[in-house]
Amino acid sequence: MPLNRTETQILRKHLIESLSGEKAHITFERVVADFPLNAINKKVAGIPHSPWDLVEHMRLAQRDIIDFIQNPNYREMKWPDDYWPNAETDTKTWNESIEGFMADRNALIRLIEDNSINLFAPIAHVPDYTIFREIIIMANHHSYHTGQLLYLKRVFKS
Repeated sequence: MPLNRTETQILRKHLIESLSGEKAHITFERVVADFPLNAINKKVAGIPHSPWDLVEHMRLAQRDIIDFIQNPNYREMKWPDDYWPNAETDTKTWNESIEGFMADRNALIRLIEDNSINLFAPIAHVPDYTIFREIIIMANHHSYHTGQLLYLKRVFKS
Protein backbone atom coordinates (compact mmCIF):
# COMPACT_ATOMS: atom_id res chain seq x y z
CA MET A 1 0.00 0.00 0.00
CA PRO A 2 1.47 3.37 -0.97
CA LEU A 3 2.27 5.89 1.73
CA ASN A 4 0.00 8.89 2.01
CA ARG A 5 1.43 12.42 2.06
CA THR A 6 1.66 12.60 5.87
CA GLU A 7 3.35 9.21 6.12
CA THR A 8 5.81 10.19 3.39
CA GLN A 9 6.73 13.38 5.25
CA ILE A 10 7.18 11.45 8.51
CA LEU A 11 9.40 8.94 6.71
CA ARG A 12 11.50 11.72 5.18
CA LYS A 13 11.86 13.40 8.59
CA HIS A 14 13.01 10.14 10.21
CA LEU A 15 15.48 9.46 7.39
CA ILE A 16 17.01 12.91 7.88
CA GLU A 17 17.22 12.38 11.64
CA SER A 18 18.85 8.98 11.13
CA LEU A 19 21.33 10.30 8.59
CA SER A 20 22.29 13.35 10.66
CA GLY A 21 22.30 11.58 14.01
CA GLU A 22 19.63 13.91 15.38
CA LYS A 23 17.60 12.37 18.19
CA ALA A 24 20.42 9.86 18.58
CA HIS A 25 22.85 9.58 21.40
CA ILE A 26 25.51 11.78 19.74
CA THR A 27 26.06 13.48 16.40
CA PHE A 28 29.14 13.48 14.20
CA GLU A 29 29.44 17.24 14.77
CA ARG A 30 29.56 16.81 18.54
CA VAL A 31 32.18 14.09 18.32
CA VAL A 32 34.56 16.03 16.07
CA ALA A 33 33.90 19.49 17.57
CA ASP A 34 36.54 19.27 20.27
CA PHE A 35 38.43 16.20 19.13
CA PRO A 36 42.02 16.32 20.43
CA LEU A 37 43.94 17.34 17.32
CA ASN A 38 47.18 15.86 18.63
CA ALA A 39 45.49 12.45 18.40
CA ILE A 40 43.97 12.47 14.91
CA ASN A 41 46.67 10.14 13.54
CA LYS A 42 47.05 7.95 16.63
CA LYS A 43 45.90 4.36 16.85
CA VAL A 44 44.90 2.28 19.84
CA ALA A 45 46.23 -1.26 20.26
CA GLY A 46 43.78 -3.72 18.74
CA ILE A 47 41.94 -1.06 16.72
CA PRO A 48 43.13 -0.83 13.11
CA HIS A 49 42.07 2.75 12.35
CA SER A 50 43.02 6.20 13.58
CA PRO A 51 40.45 8.98 13.98
CA TRP A 52 41.70 10.41 10.68
CA ASP A 53 41.18 7.07 8.97
CA LEU A 54 37.57 6.97 10.18
CA VAL A 55 36.67 10.56 9.26
CA GLU A 56 38.17 10.32 5.79
CA HIS A 57 36.63 6.87 5.24
CA MET A 58 33.21 8.27 6.15
CA ARG A 59 33.68 11.13 3.70
CA LEU A 60 34.91 8.89 0.88
CA ALA A 61 32.15 6.31 1.33
CA GLN A 62 29.45 8.96 1.43
CA ARG A 63 30.84 10.71 -1.66
CA ASP A 64 30.81 7.32 -3.40
CA ILE A 65 27.13 6.79 -2.53
CA ILE A 66 26.23 10.23 -3.88
CA ASP A 67 28.10 9.45 -7.09
CA PHE A 68 26.37 6.05 -7.27
CA ILE A 69 22.94 7.71 -6.95
CA GLN A 70 23.52 10.63 -9.31
CA ASN A 71 26.05 9.57 -11.93
CA PRO A 72 24.85 7.39 -14.82
CA ASN A 73 28.54 6.80 -15.66
CA TYR A 74 29.37 5.70 -12.10
CA ARG A 75 32.57 3.70 -11.74
CA GLU A 76 32.86 1.42 -8.76
CA MET A 77 35.69 2.29 -6.40
CA LYS A 78 38.25 -0.37 -5.47
CA TRP A 79 37.77 -1.88 -2.02
CA PRO A 80 39.48 -1.23 0.33
CA ASP A 81 42.11 1.00 -1.29
CA ASP A 82 39.80 3.76 -2.51
CA TYR A 83 37.81 3.91 0.74
CA TRP A 84 40.57 4.47 3.29
CA PRO A 85 43.35 7.07 3.44
CA ASN A 86 46.85 5.71 3.03
CA ALA A 87 48.75 8.39 4.94
CA GLU A 88 48.53 10.49 8.06
CA THR A 89 47.11 13.99 7.88
CA ASP A 90 47.43 17.49 9.26
CA THR A 91 44.85 19.68 10.97
CA LYS A 92 43.96 21.54 7.77
CA THR A 93 43.15 18.35 5.85
CA TRP A 94 41.32 16.91 8.88
CA ASN A 95 39.07 19.99 8.94
CA GLU A 96 38.56 19.90 5.16
CA SER A 97 37.50 16.26 5.38
CA ILE A 98 34.99 17.08 8.13
CA GLU A 99 33.61 19.99 6.09
CA GLY A 100 33.40 17.80 2.97
CA PHE A 101 31.61 15.07 4.88
CA MET A 102 29.04 17.53 6.26
CA ALA A 103 28.53 19.20 2.86
CA ASP A 104 27.93 15.83 1.20
CA ARG A 105 25.61 14.74 4.01
CA ASN A 106 23.65 17.94 3.43
CA ALA A 107 23.41 17.02 -0.26
CA LEU A 108 21.86 13.69 0.74
CA ILE A 109 19.47 15.51 3.07
CA ARG A 110 18.41 17.77 0.19
CA LEU A 111 17.60 14.64 -1.84
CA ILE A 112 15.45 13.36 1.01
CA GLU A 113 13.70 16.72 1.37
CA ASP A 114 12.92 16.97 -2.35
CA ASN A 115 9.28 15.90 -2.60
CA SER A 116 9.62 15.47 -6.36
CA ILE A 117 11.95 12.52 -5.76
CA ASN A 118 10.40 9.11 -5.15
CA LEU A 119 12.80 7.55 -2.66
CA PHE A 120 11.50 4.07 -3.51
CA ALA A 121 11.76 4.33 -7.28
CA PRO A 122 14.58 2.39 -8.92
CA ILE A 123 17.64 4.52 -9.67
CA ALA A 124 17.56 4.87 -13.47
CA HIS A 125 21.08 3.62 -14.19
CA VAL A 126 21.06 0.95 -11.43
CA PRO A 127 17.43 -0.25 -11.33
CA ASP A 128 18.04 -2.87 -8.62
CA TYR A 129 18.69 -0.05 -6.12
CA THR A 130 16.72 2.86 -4.65
CA ILE A 131 17.69 6.13 -3.00
CA PHE A 132 15.91 4.87 0.13
CA ARG A 133 18.26 1.88 0.28
CA GLU A 134 21.35 4.06 -0.17
CA ILE A 135 20.22 6.49 2.56
CA ILE A 136 19.67 3.61 5.00
CA ILE A 137 23.14 2.26 4.22
CA MET A 138 24.67 5.69 4.85
CA ALA A 139 22.74 6.22 8.09
CA ASN A 140 23.97 2.86 9.40
CA HIS A 141 27.50 3.59 8.22
CA HIS A 142 27.53 7.03 9.86
CA SER A 143 26.21 5.65 13.13
CA TYR A 144 28.75 2.84 13.27
CA HIS A 145 31.80 4.98 12.57
CA THR A 146 30.60 7.93 14.67
CA GLY A 147 30.45 5.50 17.59
CA GLN A 148 34.00 4.37 16.85
CA LEU A 149 35.16 8.00 16.76
CA LEU A 150 33.48 8.66 20.09
CA TYR A 151 35.32 5.77 21.72
CA LEU A 152 38.65 6.96 20.33
CA LYS A 153 37.91 10.49 21.51
CA ARG A 154 37.24 9.20 25.03
CA VAL A 155 40.49 7.23 25.02
CA PHE A 156 42.58 10.15 23.78
CA LYS A 157 40.98 12.71 26.09
CA SER A 158 41.51 10.60 29.21
